[in-house]
Amino acid sequence: MQPDAAETSTPLPAIRRLLIVRLGSMGDILHALPAATALRKALPEAMIGWVVEERWAELLCTLAEPRTGPRSPRRPVVDQLHTVDTKKWRRSLFSPQTWERMGASLSELRAPNYEVAVDFQGAARSAILARLSEAPEIYGAMQPRENVASMVYTRQVITSGAHVVEQNLSLAEVVAGKPLETPAVELPRDDRAQKQCDDRLRQDEMSRFVLLNPGAGWGAKQWPAERYGIVAKQLAADGVKSLVNFGPGEEILVKAVEVASGGAAKAVGCTLTQLISLTRRARLFIGGDTGPMHLAAALRVPVVAIFGPTNPARNGPFGTRSIVLRNPLSPTTHARTPHPDPGLLEISAADVVAAAQELLRSSRD
Repeated sequence: MQPDAAETSTPLPAIRRLLIVRLGSMGDILHALPAATALRKALPEAMIGWVVEERWAELLCTLAEPRTGPRSPRRPVVDQLHTVDTKKWRRSLFSPQTWERMGASLSELRAPNYEVAVDFQGAARSAILARLSEAPEIYGAMQPRENVASMVYTRQVITSGAHVVEQNLSLAEVVAGKPLETPAVELPRDDRAQKQCDDRLRQDEMSRFVLLNPGAGWGAKQWPAERYGIVAKQLAADGVKSLVNFGPGEEILVKAVEVASGGAAKAVGCTLTQLISLTRRARLFIGGDTGPMHLAAALRVPVVAIFGPTNPARNGPFGTRSIVLRNPLSPTTHARTPHPDPGLLEISAADVVAAAQELLRSSRD
């Protein structure tokens, strides 16, 4: 990638303190990680901070690791992690305790005296936090997700690339003032979680398993749970067992998968740290356009991606071997409708099994 010449004609001096703003969600943070990792490599002496929603902090730092100080495998990319809870703050906006917490978070955000902030989110709240950090230079996309965000930026960047990872990298290149390679991302490693994962897999004789993820952000993206069960049942006939990842509120969904699988699939609820450890051990991931799918891709686990209304050219699995299944009937839209997209329903369990078998065969070659 090459940054636009007009945007780099007056480069900044070497950056010493850089703030990354990407609050959420899971998949979006994972899409920003390659750009953050590239900036880390391009600016090895810089102090890099990241402001993120508390619920996603484990994607950047294990729970037991201090959130500031020397980097380690438990916090591999950033020197300081700043967490916020904007959803909770909005719910109790008029509470004195909320204002105290907001004030404390703001003081912590300003303490490092960041010279540059880069907003990979492009939303009003992320741009406001970038401004509240008091960094004198704020980079963001010229056409952000919410137009009001661009009013905050001191440097608006024309991003390029089809995939959102490529777009983030093009923004990072302008910040760094030079072309950047697409790096392999580093996710936190937690020895205790990894041991727990390995012990459980050994106990359940799960040395070769596929990770299924039937959940989705909204109904239009959700392939039927029963079909995941059929996939697990057919893969079991090939000697490959399946684990089913699920999050809060998805208990009924995962139960439907287990029932349809005839016992071939087993549910496993995880914290984020545990999910990272478990996904590292998977031979294959099967699921839709969700955070766990992007986690598998970031960890270079092969992916069968089942897409409906969202565009895989922009949001598909990036940087790993994958087969994307999408029916031509699916329109490209982010409308959060509650029912599965009709095109998504045209993808059969047999289609998914065939894709899974192809990737599993190639992984043995």
